Amino acid sequence: MNYRVLGRILGLALVTEAALMVPSMLIGLYHGESILGFSTTIGILLIVGMLLLSFKPKDNKIFAREGFLGVSFSWILLSMFGALPFTIEKMIPDYVGAVFEVASGFTTTGASVLTAVEGCPYGLLFWRSFTNWVGGMGVLVFIMAVLPLADDRSMHIMRAEVPGPVVGKLVPKARQSAMILYGIYVVISILEVVFLLAGGMPLYDALVSTFATAGTGGFSVKNASIAGYDSPYAEYVISVFLLLFSINFNLYFFILLRNIKPIFKNEELRWFLGIVAASVIAVAVNIRNMYPTVEEIIRKALFQVASIISTAGFSTADFDRWPELSRSILVCLMLIGACAGSTGGGIKVSRLIILLKSARCEVSRMMHPRSVNRVKLEGKTIDDEVLHNTLIFFVMYMLIVAVSTLLVASFDECDFTTNLTAVIACMGNI
Repeated sequence: MNYRVLGRILGLALVTEAALMVPSMLIGLYHGESILGFSTTIGILLIVGMLLLSFKPKDNKIFAREGFLGVSFSWILLSMFGALPFTIEKMIPDYVGAVFEVASGFTTTGASVLTAVEGCPYGLLFWRSFTNWVGGMGVLVFIMAVLPLADDRSMHIMRAEVPGPVVGKLVPKARQSAMILYGIYVVISILEVVFLLAGGMPLYDALVSTFATAGTGGFSVKNASIAGYDSPYAEYVISVFLLLFSINFNLYFFILLRNIKPIFKNEELRWFLGIVAASVIAVAVNIRNMYPTVEEIIRKALFQVASIISTAGFSTADFDRWPELSRSILVCLMLIGACAGSTGGGIKVSRLIILLKSARCEVSRMMHPRSVNRVKLEGKTIDDEVLHNTLIFFVMYMLIVAVSTLLVASFDECDFTTNLTAVIACMGNI
C-alpha cells in the first residue's frame, strides 16, 4: 500500500472541498448571513489538506487498492468536514445529524433529517444542494478533471467512482476522459438552469433544483419539493432532465463526435426507455381516477417514474395514496435504477440485462446441454469476469438489503414495507 499516494488523494479531496464551499459562503454573505461556519471549515480543510499534501510520494502510481481506498475515505472525510458549517451555524446542532445530511447529499441519496427547509439560511441550503451536484459525477472524478492527479493508472479512481459493470475511457488518458465527462455534465446542467429560468423560476431556485436534478439527489429548498412551485412547466422540464442525467454519459460523447449510430444501437438505452415508457403507461392507467384531466394524470405519472428510476426522489404527489400496483411499480424502479455511467443509483439497467440474459442462457443450457450459449451486450460477448462480478454484486446487494432491513426493524416499530423501501432507498441512493 502506497500510503503517501493515498494521503495525496485525500489531501486533494479536502482542499477541493474548501474551494467548493466558497460559492455557498459568498451567497450567505450576499444575503447578510453569518459565514462563521464556512470560514472556519474552509480554514480547517486547507490546514489538514495541505498537511496531507506535504508528504510527497516517491512513486505516484495509483493501483486498485489506492484507488478504491482513496474514494472510500474521501467520501467519509468530505462528509465529516462538510457537516461542520451546519453544526457551527446551529442549523443542524446535532453533528451526527449534520454528517447524515451531507453524506446524503454527496452520495445523492437525498434523505434528510430536516423536517422543514423553508426559512433556513440561503448559503447553507445552497451548500446542501451543491453536494448533490458535486456527488453526482463523483468528487474524485472532478479532481481528476481539474488537477494533474497522477499518471494513467488513475483509471482505478474512475473504476471506483463511476457506477456500472464495466468502466471504460472515452479517450486514451483517464484525466481527459474525466474532463470530457464533467464538461458534458456542466453543459447539460446549464441547459436545465436556462429552461427553468424561462419558466419564471428564480435564479437561486433554478440553480439548486438543477443541482439536485443533475446529481439525481432530490434535495429541494421547498418543503413540498417540486410541488411547492405549482408549475406544470417546471415538472416537465425536470422530468426530461432527470431522464437525460440517467443515461450513460458516454452516449453524449458520441453526439459530440457526430456519431449517432452507436446511440440507436445502444441496448441499455433501449431497455431504459422501454422500462420508463411501460411504467408511465401502467401508472397513468392505474391512477386515472385520481386526477381530473388526462394531462395531469400523464404529468404525475411521468414525473414520479422519472424521479424514482433516476433515483432523485423528487415528489409532486403523495404517491403513498396511489393504488398498490403503482406503488409496487415504483419500488421495482427503485431497485433497477438508472443506466451505468450516469449520475443515477440503483442496481443499473445494464446489470439487469446481463442478469436476465445469463438466466436465459442457463435455462437454455439445461434444456440443451450440448449447446454453446454466450451472453452478449451491444453485440459483444460479455467476459466471464464481468458476468461473475455482476452476479456477485447482485447477490451482495440483495444480501445487504435483507440484513439491513432486519437491523432497521430491530430499532423501530414500522411495518415491513416501510423498512424495506427505506433500506432500498439508501442502498440505491434514492
